[in-house]
Amino acid sequence: MEKLLTELMDLMRRVVFPEYVGQDDPKLDMMRVRGVVYQLAGEQKADEFMERIPDIAYLLHTDVEAIADNDPAVVDRTEIVLCYPGIKVMLHYRTAHELLLLGVPVAPRLLTEMAHSATGIDIHPGARIGEYFAIDHGTGIVIGATTVIGNHVMLYQGVTLGAKNFKYDPDGRPLDVPRHPVLEDNVTVYANTTILGRVTIGHDTVVGGNVWLTHDVPPQSRILQTRAVEQPLFADGAGI
Repeated sequence: MEKLLTELMDLMRRVVFPEYVGQDDPKLDMMRVRGVVYQLAGEQKADEFMERIPDIAYLLHTDVEAIADNDPAVVDRTEIVLCYPGIKVMLHYRTAHELLLLGVPVAPRLLTEMAHSATGIDIHPGARIGEYFAIDHGTGIVIGATTVIGNHVMLYQGVTLGAKNFKYDPDGRPLDVPRHPVLEDNVTVYANTTILGRVTIGHDTVVGGNVWLTHDVPPQSRILQTRAVEQPLFADGAGI
């Protein structure tokens, strides 16, 4: 299956970004995409997936624009598509998410784990991510399965959107219920911040770096870590 999925992602890259990576025969590439999904999930789901490709392409182009708008180091959009790990992982995630919605087993998780291995960014295919999503650097980002992310959201490296605790059924098995954060529109989360639980970060909020957050935040907030405490130099070998 991994070989099929590698082929699928190579094809999706050409189908979604022909203006950046080149495409010799668009119709042939689309037929090959359908053929791969047919092998994974059957004829009906292959046809349904093909209908979703324009939406996948639209969302990924908004992700490219979001990175271009937020990173002054960008030279041009070709560089973003070919070089930036954030776009590589989003190509995998947005493809995997649609396959998951279609009920395709195993393949969605394999797709995101392939991207995780390549980029260090771990996005569960069940997460819901809106338009114009930007990842800067990205290494160490974790986005859990029931996370909801709005439009125009930006995450820096090391951000965790995770679960604080779990609910269990009478047999002691963890329940798959909403347990990860909701980030509304226009939220920025800086490096190495951890947000846990089904909390809502209100729109137009900035969360600074190295913050541990387990409660709701109202819109238009600024959340910063406590400032470092400066003390005189230690003397006579004294420690903290």
